Amino acid sequence: MQAEGLALQLGGRPAVDGVSLTLQAGQWVAVVGPNGAGKSTLLALLAGLRVPDAGRVWLQGRALATMPLRERARALAWLSQQGEAEGDIAAIDVVRLGRLPRHGLLGAPDAADEAAVQAALAETETAAYAQRRLNELSGGERQRVLLARALAVQAPVLLLDEPTTHLDAPHQRALLRSMAARAREGAAVVAVLHDLTLALAADRVLVMDRGRVVADGAPADPVLRAALVQVFDHAFSIEAVQHGGRERWAVLPHL
Repeated sequence: MQAEGLALQLGGRPAVDGVSLTLQAGQWVAVVGPNGAGKSTLLALLAGLRVPDAGRVWLQGRALATMPLRERARALAWLSQQGEAEGDIAAIDVVRLGRLPRHGLLGAPDAADEAAVQAALAETETAAYAQRRLNELSGGERQRVLLARALAVQAPVLLLDEPTTHLDAPHQRALLRSMAARAREGAAVVAVLHDLTLALAADRVLVMDRGRVVADGAPADPVLRAALVQVFDHAFSIEAVQHGGRERWAVLPHL
């Protein structure tokens, strides 16, 4: 996926201002920045859910705006910040909606569709309440069902807007493993995250401020980490820690 010169004004101010980027297959990308930096708006533009004032998005070498909706839905899975998490519908049927772009409204799901649904339920640890209604579930349980629906699509591009909302620490960790696994399988995974320590576990971090990408690089890049500290007004420091024989990064707030 590529974006060229994306720009969009909301409320008379630039929400996204001239953003160009390339998302590589097999890479997990975290998008971070202060409130109002344009993170969610950028993701909505990449998903084709907003029309830019300027610029263009390309998906698999084709202009996203001209792709048929069903074809786009097969190639790009989306989890919104306020995911549709209410309703008198069984959790498993929500996850099955992720397969709809594959078999269509009039088509019947096959064994591959059901296998994808069961795999997504297992990966998100939601199989135990698959038959329960969404309106009977907690916020964290509903969020995991919606994650399962996005995973069930098995799309080459996965866009997640604040996917850790309502998740406790163990399920946040499980989500990170899922994103890393999808990237290893060849998908391009992009997630807007507010927890900077979680974001620094990604392969690549985009730092946004006032609608622009002000830094883009690997967490090990000192220039990237310096930009991250700067856009948050030096409210924290970033320290290297050893975990599982690997160097990781921890955000330490200045109290």
